[in-house]
Amino acid sequence: MSEYKEFIAEREKIDFLIEQGYQIKAVTENLSGAFVEFELKTPDSSGYKEPVERLHIKSADARKYFSSIMIIQNK
Repeated sequence: MSEYKEFIAEREKIDFLIEQGYQIKAVTENLSGAFVEFELKTPDSSGYKEPVERLHIKSADARKYFSSIMIIQNK
């Protein structure tokens, strides 16, 4: 798979989870990419609840993409 196609596929997975109401909770980076943990945001006072989704993000462009989403979420 070309690098661009890999980025598009990873971006679509991230966007799908964000559209479903998930927010990025944690990121673990290593030599094979980044493992991004998403949790579903709830309106109650506890803040987060199950289910948790995890994505393995390999492309550098997709890592930049989720980083920009994290910045927006933290504002």
